[in-house]
Amino acid sequence: MATNVDLLCSYWTLAGGGAEPHTDHEYCPWDFKDRVEAAARAGFRGMGIWHADLEHTLKKRSLKEMRTILDDNGIRHIELEFLGGWFLEGEEKKASDILRKKLLEASEVLRAHHVKVGHFVKTQATMPKMIKSFAALCADGANHGALFGFEMMPFCDIDSVEKAMQLVEGAGAKNGGICLDLWHLAKLKIPYQKIASIPQNRITSIEINDGTHECPWSLHEDTINHRLLCGEGEFDVKGFVAAMLKAGYKGPWGIEVLNAELRKKSLDDIATSAFKTTAAQFQ
Repeated sequence: MATNVDLLCSYWTLAGGGAEPHTDHEYCPWDFKDRVEAAARAGFRGMGIWHADLEHTLKKRSLKEMRTILDDNGIRHIELEFLGGWFLEGEEKKASDILRKKLLEASEVLRAHHVKVGHFVKTQATMPKMIKSFAALCADGANHGALFGFEMMPFCDIDSVEKAMQLVEGAGAKNGGICLDLWHLAKLKIPYQKIASIPQNRITSIEINDGTHECPWSLHEDTINHRLLCGEGEFDVKGFVAAMLKAGYKGPWGIEVLNAELRKKSLDDIATSAFKTTAAQFQ
């Protein structure tokens, strides 16, 4: 494995059975402490926490207790997600503001590496509006030491490197950048050379995974239930890793796999297989 590489087990990879994306049951059935210990045993040095799971966990544990558990298990990098609606109006914006406050508080106490933001559908929002809103979001986050990463996706308004750069450069915030998820990049058919050309100070985090280029079901279904562990699909994961290492990326590498079959396996089986298959991409 390449030296100085820390792997982060993203939330959905270790969510387990019963946690269903984009439903009212997105929280993990396994206890937070058990998940942290399983991730650490497997070799991970980072973990992801989804907003619904954060709220569920806080019913039993405080943020301080969560941080202690993470520290005790050598988990150094925390990824918090997901904040949408921050550039909209009305009720969606009100709900986003409430969630923003919770995530910023968690980011400060848990010393999160970054907070992922974006949106899951296309809207009528203009680029100037999104830039202004992202700048305001980053200004608020700066008061809590938070780093925001915008995740571009095929489903949202910002679905290209050019648009993503326009957003973060327009906002001009030091604590605002781009989250790169290989899944979305592959589905958007963005060449690795273009991704590697993004200035390193604008890349907040990278997530890798595998999958197929074409599928018989919808892109949404493919995204939430059919992602694959690294090396099990058609993506050139090793090529992407090599390109980004050469470009100078030094942050943690997330492994994000939303897969209905994977979620049926045991906690240790998921953590172990996720770590081994991801680590193999750096060899």
